[in-house]
Amino acid sequence: MTDPRIAAVILAAGKSTRMKSDLPKVVHEICGRPMLAYVLEACRQAGVSDCFLIVGHQKQRVIDCFAGQNGLHWVEQAEQHGTGHAVMCARESIRGRYEHVLVLCGDGPLIRGETVKALLSRHLETGSAATLATSTIDDPTGYGRIVRDADGAFAAIVEHNDCTAAQREIHEVNPSYYCFRTADLLTALDQIRPDNAKREYYLTDVFSILVQSGRRVAAVSAVPPQDVLSINSRRDLALVNGIMQGRIQERLMNAGVTIVDPGSTWIDSRAEIGADTAIHPFVVIRGAARIGGGAAIGPFAHLDETAWIPDGASVSPGTGMCG
Repeated sequence: MTDPRIAAVILAAGKSTRMKSDLPKVVHEICGRPMLAYVLEACRQAGVSDCFLIVGHQKQRVIDCFAGQNGLHWVEQAEQHGTGHAVMCARESIRGRYEHVLVLCGDGPLIRGETVKALLSRHLETGSAATLATSTIDDPTGYGRIVRDADGAFAAIVEHNDCTAAQREIHEVNPSYYCFRTADLLTALDQIRPDNAKREYYLTDVFSILVQSGRRVAAVSAVPPQDVLSINSRRDLALVNGIMQGRIQERLMNAGVTIVDPGSTWIDSRAEIGADTAIHPFVVIRGAARIGGGAAIGPFAHLDETAWIPDGASVSPGTGMCG
């Protein structure tokens, strides 16, 4: 059920500099869909339908990828001066309209709807000014660290480049899943300054400002370590594709589909496959292909996005098929 009190601000203005690409980062595909699509899906699964997307680099390419979808509002960040600055661009869009606002990153497609639900639930239950979801990982290099006080309560987020040697030993990290009471967020945004190694406005500084002003900030350990990975390189893109493909195949197998050799099989996240269908090795299924129950596909078959395979049908080895 949609909660009209809550909106999402999704940061999607980044370039693909380290990926050596002219494409906006968030339109690079994960298992057949732009990575941003998974973040939007997680918001909708958590009951948040109004999403304000902060776009910049080649903004029209991002907008065109999601043309016709309801609940999307586009906000331009003409120049990028950090995550705090990105959210500043949405201030007038959310002011006075929503009691609470999620802030998420568009380059984190491994986000799950149930994680966002857990974050929202903790935020609303505790009445906090801000709540963040954290994760504990083996190698925290590059991530902001969660600093807690002597009683274990949240104290601050310190970005990797600004950490002391002791803080770099902290393994609880910030995957950038946030929820704020809107009024408190807007007040704190006015106080952040670019006093850091990158000379940027860090959204993470908002949490320290709120703590120092006596506001309640909650940190819930809700993000599985595997879900922390965001995408900054082609290697990251390949790793996330592999993780997402594993999720897709696990979901299908749990629903009664036989996948003979998962490692040699590729299935789009939008494909529908009925129970008791067998997917043989070296099969590729793209887009929203529809396959009935009790079918046999391949090996070495390629089904395109408009393919429709009825119940009990067989697709011969080496076949390429579309609708």
